[in-house]
Amino acid sequence: MSVRGQVQGVGYRLGCRQKAIDLGLSGWVRNRPDGSVEVEAEGLADRLVELRLWCEKGPQGAHVTGVTSGQVAVAGTDWFEIRT
Repeated sequence: MSVRGQVQGVGYRLGCRQKAIDLGLSGWVRNRPDGSVEVEAEGLADRLVELRLWCEKGPQGAHVTGVTSGQVAVAGTDWFEIRT
């Protein structure tokens, strides 16, 4: 998933990681050079929907202008990390 807008420097990755952990999801989140944030998560479909809804708003201070998503192969990890 790619999240665009004012999403860097506002605690977006930390908030996303915490939301994913709370939902029991695994994967990662990272800043992109173009100013967007990239999220890759796996888990139950309804929980992925909840994460997407969170991503559309983000933490306080973020201003999300768009979210695009797609499917990737399942990695089978059991953690959610912030990547640099």
